[in-house]
Amino acid sequence: MKELVKDIIYNAVKNTLKQNNIDDTKIPNITIEIPKENANGDFATNAAFLLTKILKNKPVDIAKKIVENISEDIFDKIEIAGPGFINIFLKKSVFHEFISRVLKDEDELKVNEGNGLKIQVEFVSANPTGPLHIGHGRGAAYGDSISRILSACNYDVQKEYYINDAGNQMNNLAKSIFSRYMNIAGKKYPFPEDGYKGDYIIEIAQKIYNEDKGKLIELPENKALEKCLEIGKNEILNMIKDDLKNFNVNLDNWFSEKSLYETGEMEKTLEFLKSMNKVYEKDGALWFKSKEYGDDKDRVLRKQDGSYTYFASDIAYHKNKFDRGFEKIIDVWGADHHGYVKRLTSSIEAMGYNPENFKVILIQMVSLINAGEKISMSTRAGEFIPLSWLTDEVGSDAARFFYAMRNHESQFEFDIELAKSNSSDNPVYYVQYAHARVKSLLRNAKEKSIDFKLCKNLELLTGQEEINIIKKIYEIKNILKLSARHLEPHRVAYYLQELAGSFHSYYYNNKIINEDDIQTTNARLNLSVAVGMTIKFGLNLLGVSAPDKM
Repeated sequence: MKELVKDIIYNAVKNTLKQNNIDDTKIPNITIEIPKENANGDFATNAAFLLTKILKNKPVDIAKKIVENISEDIFDKIEIAGPGFINIFLKKSVFHEFISRVLKDEDELKVNEGNGLKIQVEFVSANPTGPLHIGHGRGAAYGDSISRILSACNYDVQKEYYINDAGNQMNNLAKSIFSRYMNIAGKKYPFPEDGYKGDYIIEIAQKIYNEDKGKLIELPENKALEKCLEIGKNEILNMIKDDLKNFNVNLDNWFSEKSLYETGEMEKTLEFLKSMNKVYEKDGALWFKSKEYGDDKDRVLRKQDGSYTYFASDIAYHKNKFDRGFEKIIDVWGADHHGYVKRLTSSIEAMGYNPENFKVILIQMVSLINAGEKISMSTRAGEFIPLSWLTDEVGSDAARFFYAMRNHESQFEFDIELAKSNSSDNPVYYVQYAHARVKSLLRNAKEKSIDFKLCKNLELLTGQEEINIIKKIYEIKNILKLSARHLEPHRVAYYLQELAGSFHSYYYNNKIINEDDIQTTNARLNLSVAVGMTIKFGLNLLGVSAPDKM
């Protein structure tokens, strides 16, 4: 509807300019809004104000000319309000036709914002040194939700996890497991200063000991550590995959950092940078010319001892992404990595890629409120709240919705008690209950032997409350566009709460099932079904289920 109205207004503006011998290429970006007050129309536009400098006339006079150039018959009436706003009232049939299309095909709720653009979203990417915690959960919920939203906007999306399985943290993981293994075997082995102290390390060590009956002791230290690393990494990765699956997050690809070394891609990337004169040697190390791109100093890629920095592997990894054909790349990082954004963006520009096609989303911290107390986390100290615990405690649906309903740029306090409550104060319960209520109405109609007919009697939906609900259903198309453009899933969560609120109010204010008026009953059931479809569609964008019963 909005697109149709905008096209009509655009053509009317075009004709108005043409009548004044003005090139229509000067048409400004016209905005069409749904007014807060019904008295101001179904849609309103400030087009007349945008033409004042071009036509050198008063907005109200320009508005009159625009309205004169509108001949389409979808409008009930068009009013000029105040100094020149154009308020547009549509015929009820336009709303009925839209809701009919939704009832026939859920895809009517989607939009073509992306035109098939190939885009990659990389998220979570936690080091495989321990289970996911509730901080990772926020990044996982964000990355998966924005991927679903982008897909609904016709982007070709791939979801990827980058496995940081190279570097010193992996050595510390191996030593941590081997130290615990030796303790189990009654032997001594120094626990690394930067080792990982969680119970999961002991569990992995115990599993290795149970399987090999102490044979690890007989191996040379380097071989024993290799085995601890291989088994430990795989065990932890399996934990992470299970946690994400239970959190309703399914990734398309798992990319190993180690593979960059094994395939020679790391060295090829450095050679590529050398060919572009973006690196230099100094003091036995290889440096990237990051100062040329606004960094406060140049950065080391290869150390004096020949080992690579994380920055070097990140450059190679992102070159690999672009080489795989992704036209846009989105990285979802923790907020503590904010200082790294400029550096990596500079390297992407240095390699000849458009930095506008690279976007880093920084996810702010999340704290858990349990019995009124905040709990701090430290992976190395073993003091963290596992994501699996949160999922078990409140359920995946509540966890996903709660994470999604706050802007990722804001710190978030997760209220366990609210997430578990079955009341209207709980946002996810409130929204899911609206869907369950629709299903309950259909079951009730069936029990009363009412022959519900899809898309029939829609012309009876003439009440302002009903029209407002149809407009609210239509609004999800705009919410999708804005969520995709600004990469903000929380817009969907807010929208769903508003739609659920409108429907709950409609349910209480109107008798939906009336055995003495089957036609009105059918019309209102159709509206209810459309609401249910939209809520289910929106919840799926956030990775949340839409139960039929609650």
